[in-house]
Amino acid sequence: MNKAIVLGATGGSGQVIVSELLNRGIEVIAFGRSQRKLNALMEEHDHNPNLTYKLGDIFDHQTIIEAAKEAEIIFQCANVKYQEMKDKLLLLGESVMKAADSLGKKIVIVDGIYVYGRQVAKGDESHPHYPHTKKGKTRVEFEQLIFSPEWKRAKALIVRLPDYYGPTSQNSYLQPTLEGIAANKPSIFIGNLKTPREYVYLPDAAKMIVNIAEREDSYGENWNVPGAGLISGKEIIHIARQITGSQKPIIPLTKSAIRFIGLFDLFMREIVEIMYLTKEGFILSGEKYEKRIGPIPKTAFKKGLEETLAILMRKE
Repeated sequence: MNKAIVLGATGGSGQVIVSELLNRGIEVIAFGRSQRKLNALMEEHDHNPNLTYKLGDIFDHQTIIEAAKEAEIIFQCANVKYQEMKDKLLLLGESVMKAADSLGKKIVIVDGIYVYGRQVAKGDESHPHYPHTKKGKTRVEFEQLIFSPEWKRAKALIVRLPDYYGPTSQNSYLQPTLEGIAANKPSIFIGNLKTPREYVYLPDAAKMIVNIAEREDSYGENWNVPGAGLISGKEIIHIARQITGSQKPIIPLTKSAIRFIGLFDLFMREIVEIMYLTKEGFILSGEKYEKRIGPIPKTAFKKGLEETLAILMRKE
């Protein structure tokens, strides 16, 4: 791969994939709708000559076609808001696949684990899809769209991430907790503090995603992108407090509390139905990645949190 385009390049996963591609000497086209955010991305990379950008609308496949003509691989990192998923996710999928198919390109779709529904096991890529939420069912439809036989020329793959954290993270469950600790302010933790959960460090995820994308035999498949293991909210907070010195209170939010907040906040209203992810220990198996690609990057939680909190504290 000599040149790639990243759709949603200024988002959490988009930014780390841009960085990983540049670190490998690959030319990158950053695609987004915000001139301000794209300019900030260019500055973040010191106007690296291998990085250019294109303004466009992810829902307009013609703008993607124009931007992606010279790219070998399309990385689809754009997303829709929780409260807009039912109405907009399939439109997004159709737009990016139309563009990839028109150009005959490879396309890497970054997605989550809602398709599996309520599970308490370690799941590989063939794990049954039993979604019990509206979002999960929509994500199953999205997967079916991506792998539809309608697309004759595009080659697609889907990478699935658990919840994540990292310097570029924006909308993860951990974000309000880490932002509060970094600012030395009282904050919240979404879910049960005692439940061990899986988190992937975004720079690790980016390495795995690009490794998967570079292999010709990866396409037409789902791929898990697992984290470095399980850790509870209590342990995360303990490590974060050691790093920052902050001792401000952190309030765990139960499903009932979030349901109440949701009366006044659309985002939190949508969080209610996926709260099962915060109390059930579903783990992504990395066996397929290890067998076909190699060792899984596993940044220790302490190191990942140090790097994340350092960035967040600088923003304050």
